[in-house]
Order: sequence, then C-alpha cells, then structure tokens
Amino acid sequence: MRILVTGGAGFIGSHTVDALIEKGYEVVILDSLEKPVHLKGKPSYLHPKANFIEADIRNRDELLKALDGVNAVIHLAAYQDYLTDFSKFFHVNSVGTALIYELIVEKKLPIEKVVVASSQATYGEGKYKCQRDGMVYPDIRSEERLKAGMWELSCPKCGNPLQWQFTDEAVINPKNQYAVSKYTQELISLSIGRRYDIPSVCMRYSIVQGPRQSFYNAYSGACRIFCLHLYFDKQPTVYEDGKQLRDYVNIGDVVRANLAVLEDSNADFKVFNVGGGKAYSVNQFAGIVAQRFGKDIKPKIPGFYRFGDTRHIISDISALQKLGWEPSVPIEKSVDDYIAYLQEQTDIEDILDYAERKMKSLDVIRKAQV
Repeated sequence: MRILVTGGAGFIGSHTVDALIEKGYEVVILDSLEKPVHLKGKPSYLHPKANFIEADIRNRDELLKALDGVNAVIHLAAYQDYLTDFSKFFHVNSVGTALIYELIVEKKLPIEKVVVASSQATYGEGKYKCQRDGMVYPDIRSEERLKAGMWELSCPKCGNPLQWQFTDEAVINPKNQYAVSKYTQELISLSIGRRYDIPSVCMRYSIVQGPRQSFYNAYSGACRIFCLHLYFDKQPTVYEDGKQLRDYVNIGDVVRANLAVLEDSNADFKVFNVGGGKAYSVNQFAGIVAQRFGKDIKPKIPGFYRFGDTRHIISDISALQKLGWEPSVPIEKSVDDYIAYLQEQTDIEDILDYAERKMKSLDVIRKAQV
C-alpha cells in the first residue's frame, strides 16, 4: 500500500513517515521545506526509503505527481504560527486541502482514505461550566479584561466564574486565523469526502511534543520555547499568570493515532481529539522542563499576554479511546526526548529575542496595565 504524507518532512509528518515505513507501507513525501520551519533546508532525519518531492501543496502538477499510485493520504502540510499574514493561512491550508480532493475527484484516483490534520485551536476557549447556567462556550476574552489582568473567564449570561471542562468534539468556536483555517480543512474534507465517497478523518491535535519540532517558529511549541531558553541559560517568559491550563501529547502517541484511524473504517467521516488526557498549568510545565534540564532557572511573569490565546483548553479524548487508542507516554519523557534532540544539534541559533520582538511589533504580545 502506498501512502502520501503531505508535510512529511515536518515534525509530526516525519515521525508518521517512519512509522508507516516500519509497518511495511511505501511512502511518498510532499513538502515545500518552507522557512522558517525548515531554515536549514532538507532535514537529515528523513527516512531514506521515502520518495521525497519538494513542492508546495498548492502546486497542482506536483501534487498530482505525488498522488500517482497512492492508496491513501495523510495530509499534514499546513501553515501555522501566530503571525498576521491572514490570507496565507487560507491559501495554504484551505486551498491545499481542497486541491487534494479536486484531483482525487477529477482524475478518479483510487484513494481509500484521507486523514487530515486539524487542531485543538478550533475550539477557541472550549467548554466551561457555570454553576447557574450550565455548560457554556465563551467567546474570546475581551481586550479590556486582558489589559486589566483579569485572566479568568466569566459566564456570558450571569457573569459568575466558570469552571473549565474537558472539551469534546461537539462544538467548534475558532477565534484566530489559524484555527479558522483548520476548521475550513475539516469542512472541506468531511463534506466533499461524504459527497464523493472518499473516506476522510480529521484529527484535532492538542499540543504535540517531542524531537524534530522546529527551533525557528516565532510562536508555536511550549516545550521548544522553554527548552531553548534553558539551553541558552535564559529565563523563559510566562504569559498572563502562568495558571492557564493545557494538555500535552507525545509525538509517538500522535503517530499511533494517525495510523489507527488510517487502518480502521470505524473512524471514517469522523473528527477525533488527540490529546494527553491530563491538564497541566503553564507554570507546572515550565517547572517540569527546568527539573528535567537540571537547571534552577525560574520563569519570569511580567504581565504580558498574547491576544487571542485561550485561557484553559483540555481535550476530551474518549472518542478516540473507543477505537482502542490511549496516550501512553508521560510528559517527562516528551521533555527528555526534546532535550536530547536539542543537545545533539551543533548549530542552534539564539532566535528567542528576535521572535519576541517580532511578535511585539505585530501587536501579538501585549502588556497588561496592572
């Protein structure tokens, strides 16, 4: 069986390629090697048995060539980060996904399954409970409240405090350009997939961690950001008060989830959360990184915030568990693996100050007036 992995040179993609080849699949990689993610060009970790095509997902001719003889697609190619080039998110993510289905239908390609990478970001603030009004899905936090350092959410109906809940797949509420573009990928794949009988599955990943995550994104990757700071003996910056909650999932668990839905027809035309199943505060996570690094460097909490960030978001993974999948790798192992990967590198540049300056210049990072 021949599988096309778009974005197969990236973090999740390359690990998925390795696992597919280990299971005996023939693999084609389509990847544009776009900077800054691939700042140094084609990575050395790519599996030698994979057929590599360097091309943009929107390149019709190259994508058609990559699809030749393919039985299934794992579509991981995407534009991400938190920058303000809004149109690019949709050019790459939405148009690229639509083109895959366009070619499958137009050329009558015998594709048996398409697995599409989505994101936990599609939930926005996610699911909360109000003691008076029950379950609510709050809107983005206002600039007025954030500037005042009022980090926690209140009920949009009665104003009472809200209690976070594990967020299931039922309600979508995207609030930034990346999240909206990922949701459009879901709509394209599931709607067109059903119409033309192309089995499709969407995977809403939580914060994925492990080796090969690019050092050079301006925004993404809590493990990357904290580890790089400690690697250079710098204090990491924690936004808001550090009490915001997230769930983290190991790359190995994500790869197993990708293969599970690829091989199970019970997953067809469904959406699945892929998370770690446990909530950690950002402060807790920063402490774990420092402890695993063996460095007594505490983060600074200067009252900055990233406008558009969610306060708490933890995924309910019960739907995927019903397919027999479970997260199995502890968060400490994810951090250890990333530290080991980081320490193997010989030419890491300190881009942390540059990344922070860039986000401030774009008004992504703002200061609370407290």
